[in-house]
Amino acid sequence: MVVCDKPYLKKNTMKNLKIILFGIGVLFFESCASTAKFPVSEITPAADITAKMKQDKNENYTIEVTAKKLSSADRLNPSMNIYIVWVVTEENGVKNIGQLVNENAEKSILETSTPFNVKEIFITAEREGNISYPSSIEIARTSFE
Repeated sequence: MVVCDKPYLKKNTMKNLKIILFGIGVLFFESCASTAKFPVSEITPAADITAKMKQDKNENYTIEVTAKKLSSADRLNPSMNIYIVWVVTEENGVKNIGQLVNENAEKSILETSTPFNVKEIFITAEREGNISYPSSIEIARTSFE
C-alpha cells in the first residue's frame, strides 16, 4: 500500500478532481437542452441561426434564439421593421414569443420562457411586433426533435 506523505500532492489531486466534476456537471446540464439549427435562409443567406430549449424547474420551457450575421429587417425587400420569433405547439397552435432584437449584424439574441411544449420554431420579418399571427416574410424554420 502506498501512502502519500506529501500534503501538496493530496491538495492538488482534490483540486483537479473538483475541476473535473465541475466540467462533467456543465456537460450534463448542457446535454439536457435541445438544440436546433435553422437551415440557410434564401432571404438572409448569411445568417447563422440556432435555438436552444430546455425545461426549467417550474416545467416551463426556456428558449434562446441566437442569430449571427442577420441583416437588418429594413434591408429586406420589401423593407420591414423587426424580426418576430414564433413557436408551433401541439395544443395551442402558433404563438408569438418575442422580437429578435437586431442591434448589429454580428449577434442577435432572444431569451424567453413559455409554458408551451414547442415542436417548431420560426422567424418572420414584420412591420410591427404586437401581432398574433405571422403576416409577412418567413426567414427560417426548424423543429426540435
